[in-house]
Order: sequence, then structure tokens, then C-alpha cells
Amino acid sequence: MNLSELKKGEIARIARVNGIEGDPITLRLMELGMVDGGEVEVVHEAPYGRDPIAVRVRGALIALRRSEAARVELLESEEKVMS
Repeated sequence: MNLSELKKGEIARIARVNGIEGDPITLRLMELGMVDGGEVEVVHEAPYGRDPIAVRVRGALIALRRSEAARVELLESEEKVMS
């Protein structure tokens, strides 16, 4: 499962960020806190096409395109928050 598949209110742990070594988007995701074992929560989805999404990582709120979020592989869903 990857971050682009998570629904609003779901929380999961990051397994890894996929991408080619040295790829600027992959590096930027890691700089923003998308690191192995980190917790990520989808807090908002755009209404039309559901792109972009807003996620909370290490206390920061980050907007991502679904194509960028698809690079973040998750371990498993931990909790579903009612919204």
C-alpha cells in the first residue's frame, strides 16, 4: 500500500520512499520527514479528483500530489479517525 491510497483520517507508518537514487522529488519527500518508521496521516483531500492531498508528518502539514504520494510505501493502516 502507498500513501496515495490512504483515505482522509487514516494513519499509517512509512516503510520506505521509492524512487531513483538522487531523484529530486524522492530527496524532497525525505527532507520533508517521509522517513522509514515515521507516522503519516491524511488530513484533507481535494474534492474534485482528490488531488492534491494534505498529510501530517512529524507535526508538519504538507500538500502532495497523488503521484508524489504514490512513492511513499506504507507498512499498514493503524487507525481510522472518524471525520
